Amino acid sequence: MSERRSVTTLPKAEAERIAKLIGQQRRWFHPHISGVKAEELLKERGYDGSFLARHSTSSPSDFTLSVRRKTEVTHIKIQNNGEYYDLYGGEKFATLAELVQYYMENQGQLKERNGVVIELKYPLNSEDPTTERWFHGHISGKEAEKVLVEKGKNGSYLVRESQSKPGDFVLSVRTEDKVTHVMICFHDKDETYDVGGGEKFKSLTDLVEHYKKNPMVEKLGTVVHLKTPFNATRISASGLENRVKQLEKEKDSANTKSKGGFWDEFEQLQQMEVRHLYSRKEGQRIENKPRNRYKNILPFDHTRVVLKDGDPNVIGSDYINANFITMDEDSAEPNKKSFIATQGCLPGTVSDFWRMIWQENTSVIVMTTKEVERGKVKAVRYWPSPDDPDDILERMFETYDGKIFVKFISQKNESDYIIRELEVWKINKDNKREETRPVFQFHFLTWPDYGVPSDPGCVLNFLNVVNAQQEKIKDAGPIVVHCSAGIGRTGTFIVIDIILNQIKMYGLECEIDIQKTIQMVRSQRSGMVQTEAQYKFVYMAVLHYLETEQQRKRAEEQSVGREYTNIRYTANMESANKSLSASTKAAPPPLQQSSRRKEKDLPKLPPAEDARQIYQNIGSVGSK
Repeated sequence: MSERRSVTTLPKAEAERIAKLIGQQRRWFHPHISGVKAEELLKERGYDGSFLARHSTSSPSDFTLSVRRKTEVTHIKIQNNGEYYDLYGGEKFATLAELVQYYMENQGQLKERNGVVIELKYPLNSEDPTTERWFHGHISGKEAEKVLVEKGKNGSYLVRESQSKPGDFVLSVRTEDKVTHVMICFHDKDETYDVGGGEKFKSLTDLVEHYKKNPMVEKLGTVVHLKTPFNATRISASGLENRVKQLEKEKDSANTKSKGGFWDEFEQLQQMEVRHLYSRKEGQRIENKPRNRYKNILPFDHTRVVLKDGDPNVIGSDYINANFITMDEDSAEPNKKSFIATQGCLPGTVSDFWRMIWQENTSVIVMTTKEVERGKVKAVRYWPSPDDPDDILERMFETYDGKIFVKFISQKNESDYIIRELEVWKINKDNKREETRPVFQFHFLTWPDYGVPSDPGCVLNFLNVVNAQQEKIKDAGPIVVHCSAGIGRTGTFIVIDIILNQIKMYGLECEIDIQKTIQMVRSQRSGMVQTEAQYKFVYMAVLHYLETEQQRKRAEEQSVGREYTNIRYTANMESANKSLSASTKAAPPPLQQSSRRKEKDLPKLPPAEDARQIYQNIGSVGSK
């Protein structure tokens, strides 16, 4: 009997994260590339721990797992005998996805023969065959039918990857209130596409353009007209630059009927907003109207912050114009980040604001508006602060509602923002002082009303500082974000943070959907991300972050194992550097097989003998 080694089980949240990553984004399978091309992709776009799967060149029925390890690439043969997948021994799996998921979840189980671990960390997704926005990637047939029926019209079409035949595609078209699916075959030999053996085309775009002019006819006689592309907003993060270029190009070439590009996506969002028929009764109460800065910007009842320390006999004592914003329920994030989006304080709501801060245990407040803009008060000052920096006794304390005390501690002025440190405490029913809590207010100063900052980098730097402070405080409550109305700049800030958290969790190759994320946030507070300019700014900020992260990772990889004599390290850094140097010297020898050899250049061995040779370098769990 084979002996089964014990494995380390990941925390549930991390296992769910990986399962979601594998289950929803199987684009790490590259159906039409060679070993040499796999190496090029991993070295150009990947990092240490990046991987992809592909068809085996030497054994067409098998697969190969190509993994980047620092600057080299290791190729591992995966057996597919028709019943299960394995590494020619060890654990057996029903699907390729389950095999990949297992070795991602159980780091340390995939090893070379000499015991050196091979880590699968970052799936490297295959590039889309086209940048056309009607390409929807890996969505299923049912998902295509749903969106075309709910949001499309007769003649709306999209192209997606075939789930039954990896490497091929499907053209889904809404015809006479139903959806017709047409298989598009890709031919490796001449790299052409066709529909059912008909005329061949060099690209999906050429194929679609041809059938837009020459409608297809189903076997039952239904004419399939391709009239209106149903554009996707989903995009691989690594492909965001191309998507931005595409949107910019559409805008420049748009006709008089459509402004194209970002405007079209934003207008779709506006149309979806109309469908949000959520109740806002509490904000409409006569008693609460004076507490609303703008009469038409009211909190949804189902997500509003309810103040719990008010007098139950007084109508409106539980009201504040604020909503909780959380990630969707499908998110596998272990500690789901939450926000409170609210309006800028009015003279009569400052006490309510501090009641909310205390109740929700908030430690970080983000203010994205100036107190006065274009001659109008956008938010009254709700914090004690000496107007004269030399007179530190001036306005050091403020009391709100007779129960909450706020003390000014310090203020730090940066080029784009101010950080104010405050202390807050409350007097309880027994007239005793409760514990003192630190509260940090981050006041961003260079975000114009209805506009956007000129440089996304300054917002990303600000966001980084905000998150660093939030992470320092144990069990901190939601981050409170406000501008004037609490929807435009507030929504843009929150959406950027949500998208970046997604990229940090799933990697630079994950799929993002900016429009869908804004729609999710808008379902919790109406009107979030208020203008097309703000919508576009989300794209530009995320793109700026991706470019910066790619540069940072490249720099990290280039510096590994090198000695720098022109830098003076601190004691800790010197110690760390010595450890790194020692670990580099003690590193095990590389794999016997050359990472640069093409599979087709390897000796032509019978399948069983070939399998034994590949498996000599791989240690796996279970029987051998």
